[in-house]
Amino acid sequence: MHIRPDRLFDGYVFDLDGTVYLGDRLLPGARETIVRLRELGRAVLFLSNNPLHTREEYAAKLTRLGVPTPPEAVINSSYVLVRHLRATAPQARLLVIGEASVRRELHEAGLVLTDDPRQTDIVVACFDRTFDYRKLQAAFDAIRGGARFIATNRDPYCPIPGGGLPDCGAIVAAIEACTGHPVDEVMGKPSAIMAGTILERLGLPAAHCLMVGDRLETDLALARAAGMPCAIVLSGATDEAALARSSAPPDFVLAGIGEVLPP
Repeated sequence: MHIRPDRLFDGYVFDLDGTVYLGDRLLPGARETIVRLRELGRAVLFLSNNPLHTREEYAAKLTRLGVPTPPEAVINSSYVLVRHLRATAPQARLLVIGEASVRRELHEAGLVLTDDPRQTDIVVACFDRTFDYRKLQAAFDAIRGGARFIATNRDPYCPIPGGGLPDCGAIVAAIEACTGHPVDEVMGKPSAIMAGTILERLGLPAAHCLMVGDRLETDLALARAAGMPCAIVLSGATDEAALARSSAPPDFVLAGIGEVLPP
């Protein structure tokens, strides 16, 4: 059963993949809803666990699709990763299981990267379409040698038109399986690190903001942990059957982003 919000919130946090767009196509109602919220003076923030693109690239994509957006209105897991490491471990040597975009962001932030497991302080696992046995072996050696293990996110897959791509959760699972060492920290949804970054950027009480996303295990879990109301859209990874199995249903259930505004 669909349950729409019956009021406006002061702030809105929108997941991207499966909520605002799918691939290179805005989902129905996305542009109209976001434009109207901005006209009403509501704070709008976009959120992604996907570290394959920078905030600037996400903002450029939204703008190209018809939703003009500055980079400051986007938070993704690689941004939170860089911010967290600069604050907590600025001198740590990082072995990064990730693509060139993440490595570049870390390097440009002044953080130290290494490919030598023996010199590694922290293994960083990311969504990585170039993941192979060599990288798994390096992570295994570093963690067995005492390195900490963190990840950008634990999503099992990223939705795309017609299916999905195995995401960072699959890489984390492989590293955990061979090392016997659970991941120490996760930067993206539903972590407290990501939630704190969102609320700091919005500058609003959590109860005054609505989280809108398509995943129970990330979007809903983040909202619950942060004290935010949550709307789950059925345009991405979650369907009616998954909702029926959930022991902690969201506050609102929407066919898509076009139902975010109250009737």
